[in-house]
Amino acid sequence: MQVTTLLRLSVATAVITIVLKTTAWWITGSVGLLSDAMESFVNLASALFALAMVTIAARPADDDHPFGHTKAEYFSSAFEGLMIAAAAIAIVWAALRRLMDLQPLEAVGIGLALTVASSLLNGLLAHKMLAASREHRSVALEADARHLYADVWTSAAVIVGVVLVEVTGWLWLDPVVAIGVAANIIREGARVVWGSVDGLMDKALEPEVQASIDRTLARFAESSVRFDDIVTRRAGSRRFLDVHMHVPATWTLGRAAALRGEVEQALMDEVAGLRASIQLLPSNVEPQFNAVQASR
Repeated sequence: MQVTTLLRLSVATAVITIVLKTTAWWITGSVGLLSDAMESFVNLASALFALAMVTIAARPADDDHPFGHTKAEYFSSAFEGLMIAAAAIAIVWAALRRLMDLQPLEAVGIGLALTVASSLLNGLLAHKMLAASREHRSVALEADARHLYADVWTSAAVIVGVVLVEVTGWLWLDPVVAIGVAANIIREGARVVWGSVDGLMDKALEPEVQASIDRTLARFAESSVRFDDIVTRRAGSRRFLDVHMHVPATWTLGRAAALRGEVEQALMDEVAGLRASIQLLPSNVEPQFNAVQASR
């Protein structure tokens, strides 16, 4: 399933869960269920923003963006993290007000049933989205999926809290659970924001992908051909590789270029979404890149 299709499904699911969870809060009066409903509003805003950023990221490269627009997905992750933090602040405010004015809960059974139904929807969608995010290497889709998983665990904690309030009669437990929910989603928000910042700093490719690149280059390396100064980075779903290929100075340019073409094709066959840039150098020449690195 396409990334945009899943995000549209996420928007629709968020609307449904908002209706279910808001109704659950309205009929029970539980501030814990209110916190759960507020996080669903965050889900909706995040899914809409992620859909917009993924649409931008899919645009082809142009004169102003020769490497494409794939980094737009990281802005989606950052926005989602900030929205999570804003929701947490609102939840804490509501919970503190309830602590100062404790109230009994009503129609708990119906409210919990609605919450469980919404959690099942979120859980199923999150599972599908996380699998698709790995297939398409979509940062925005992964962030949305992990947020939905966090929402499922949040709902589970709220359900347990409401049940305990009903069993024990401890009304203070409801706002305390809400504050715990806020703390958990702040942690999740911080993780999401850091992931987007890390991506914008041109992080290297994953270790397993690096290993695939090394194995591919090793197939072409021989006594007269060597590779060095291997640098990788990722930008959303795209992957980039810069490497120097040293060949004998006696080789013709045509022979060297032909081998470079074979290496580039092998790398792209091995690593999906890879753009490889291979610089040809005679075996007895070292690039100035090494001198620059050594002087730092």
